[in-house]
Amino acid sequence: MRKKTTVLLALLLSAATLMGCARQKTTQTTEALPTLIIGSDTYPPFTYLDENGDPTGIDVEIGEEAFRRMGYQADFQIINWAEKNQLLEDQKIDCIWGCFSMNGREDQYRWAGPYMVSRQVIAVNEDSDIESVKDLGGRTIAVQTTTKPEELLLNHVDPEIPPLGDVVSVENRSLQYAALDCGYVDALAAHETAILQYMKDYDAHFRILPEPLLTTGLGVAFRLDDSRGLDQELNRTLKEMREDGTMEEIIGRYLDNPKSYLEVDGLEG
Repeated sequence: MRKKTTVLLALLLSAATLMGCARQKTTQTTEALPTLIIGSDTYPPFTYLDENGDPTGIDVEIGEEAFRRMGYQADFQIINWAEKNQLLEDQKIDCIWGCFSMNGREDQYRWAGPYMVSRQVIAVNEDSDIESVKDLGGRTIAVQTTTKPEELLLNHVDPEIPPLGDVVSVENRSLQYAALDCGYVDALAAHETAILQYMKDYDAHFRILPEPLLTTGLGVAFRLDDSRGLDQELNRTLKEMREDGTMEEIIGRYLDNPKSYLEVDGLEG
């Protein structure tokens, strides 16, 4: 399978402009605390910009509360997702946190997590003749570059999926939705929650295929040589937030049935 990077029309950028609900911000000041810089991506409902241009969403709220409990101020910055590893190695960010799948990356980072469950799925237009992954033979599917769907589809990991026509990789994830909506591709692959959020925000008529590409845990990635112990401390803090109901409360502001996203016990990344 060859990788095809496509420059789509500027029209798609405006068609895919992301909007979202405003989050409830913590009232406790963190200005006096040492700051940790967190590299993230625009990925509603996990991370996106509110009406003031500030990062918000599930991951931002969880991260800000978790690091506050640890004695840090969380500074979420939207980065070029394709450059996340280099930014981490250059110590321009302290960690990667943005609906980041652990599966297959267990040995690449020091991990905190999994803190949530996520499904990677394939979506098509509502009137598409594609009913299952077995119907994808010869079709064109859009993915975001450096993501798990791109890796899975380019490497043809799932034997149930026949050879595809093209895998169109885009750096700006929002272009996936516009490309499918406009008929430039036959399908897209991404986190199920992000697809559902886009459908809700833009009244898009997509249909998610019944077979998931991957059920995975989401985690927070630190450098392998990061010796500060932040990953271990964050793991303890996230567990505490699950046990005291904070995680369920935050996720419930964005998603239905929040408890189902916290069933991480025994999940291997």
